[in-house]
Amino acid sequence: MKAFTIVQNFLTALVIPFLAFIVGIAALPGVYIFYKILEVTNTNPGSFLSSDIDTIPILDFAITGVATGMAMMTWGISLVIICGILGGLFRPRLDPGRYHLQSFVTIQWAWSMIFHKIALFFLPFLVPSFIGNLYYRLSGAKLGEGVQINSAHLNDAGSVTLGKRVVIGGKAIINAHLTESGELVMAPVVIGDDALIGMGSVIQPGCTIGEKAVIASRAVVPKWTNIPDGEVWAGIPAKCIKRADGTKPE
Repeated sequence: MKAFTIVQNFLTALVIPFLAFIVGIAALPGVYIFYKILEVTNTNPGSFLSSDIDTIPILDFAITGVATGMAMMTWGISLVIICGILGGLFRPRLDPGRYHLQSFVTIQWAWSMIFHKIALFFLPFLVPSFIGNLYYRLSGAKLGEGVQINSAHLNDAGSVTLGKRVVIGGKAIINAHLTESGELVMAPVVIGDDALIGMGSVIQPGCTIGEKAVIASRAVVPKWTNIPDGEVWAGIPAKCIKRADGTKPE
């Protein structure tokens, strides 16, 4: 495993400059917008350094503040879109199964997760929105019509399928991976039409959640759980508390 350790350390060293490069490229549209607003409004940003601060018109402060805000929003959106594109291009196309942690498959998966981590700089501010949904689609997620995603934590998006009108609650976590016993476990997550995933709940890899099923807030659904249509599950670990016909399990 010496070769694995060398490659792992090398790629780890590359993460910081690679992160800086992506953040810098994403900032270009924002920088352009910032200076374009100042140019159109005849505002000189140099006056803040060369003049007495008390002599600068309040309008210049307002314009510069608005330009800064527009630049930051543009930077954030650009960053999320770029990370979505790169995440989709480099996402691991792996068969469901178990992979040794000290393997090049794990390196490929970890490298692809970097794009999602970078997107998290701004993604929480863009969910729910069409931009958030676009990010997940670019990352490889399969989303049906009318999906509402209120969470920035659909991890391994390329292995997640959401049916029509699915609602993902705020801060819910959907994982298509986990690590246990020295292995990386990968398995897709499929959520059926009109299902509701409650706020703060956790869906583990390999789960299939049926149509119109409800996962209560803060519930934890264990790996490879199959939840039938229309049922309500709650708790840690999650268990059925209401069947589709309205009855309660014994």
